[in-house]
Amino acid sequence: MEISATLIIVLILVGFIVLTIISGIRIVPQGAKYIVQRLGKYHSTLLPGLNLIIPYIDGVAAQVTTKDIVMDIPDQEVITKDNAVIRVNAVAFINLIHPEKAIYGVDNYEHAIVNIMQTTLRSIIGEMKLDDALSSREVIKTRIRETTSDDIADWGVLLKSVEIQDITPSPTMQQAMEEQAAAERSRRAMVTRADGEKQSAILSAEGRLEASKRDAEAQVVLAEASKQAIQAVTESISDKELPAMYLLGQRYIEAIEKTASSENSKIILLPADLHAAVKGLLGK
Repeated sequence: MEISATLIIVLILVGFIVLTIISGIRIVPQGAKYIVQRLGKYHSTLLPGLNLIIPYIDGVAAQVTTKDIVMDIPDQEVITKDNAVIRVNAVAFINLIHPEKAIYGVDNYEHAIVNIMQTTLRSIIGEMKLDDALSSREVIKTRIRETTSDDIADWGVLLKSVEIQDITPSPTMQQAMEEQAAAERSRRAMVTRADGEKQSAILSAEGRLEASKRDAEAQVVLAEASKQAIQAVTESISDKELPAMYLLGQRYIEAIEKTASSENSKIILLPADLHAAVKGLLGK
């Protein structure tokens, strides 16, 4: 009976020692860090691999990741400088450079970062007009980084990047923007149509002007030809009677043909003696 009690005590001691040794061994996986407290106070940060701590004195207070953390900045309503209501959300990429600061510097670093991002986003967009807010994503995210990087650095957090996911006007504002866009398209169509009509009128006027110039030039040419013909007839009359009679007779016949082709002309009178009529024109 005494041997059995001694054996039990030995087994208990051995078990206690084994458990103590095991509790003093910490294996940290890759991509993580452990925050160790000694008697309730921060002592050290365990890196990936095999680590030893003092059992019952040291304890792991927190396990943090060293990988980049993707934080969603929830959707929120923001009022722009010109009193337009838009909804905006974003996503931030952070990394814990000093895990002990993130654990002891703020109560909940993720919640704190989300709130400071939302507050900064409202402040930045509140200083911008609607059109600027919708078209200036690069400006917004640059200002967010510049404004929040120093604040979260005090918590041992590095802000690697921030991206604006959606900037959406409210339904009422969307309807107003669509109506404005439709009105603008209608205005541009009217301007384009007016410009087209103006160019058409200019081209038509230029065409008429060119045609008038051509007609005037043609009349000058015809007048010059008539002048030369009259001179030729005059010279012919002074010398010979027959060529002049021929030319005047030809003109006389052409005039009769034009009169006959008129719709208003029903009766054509021809002189009985065409030769005498032509001589009469010549004053013979």
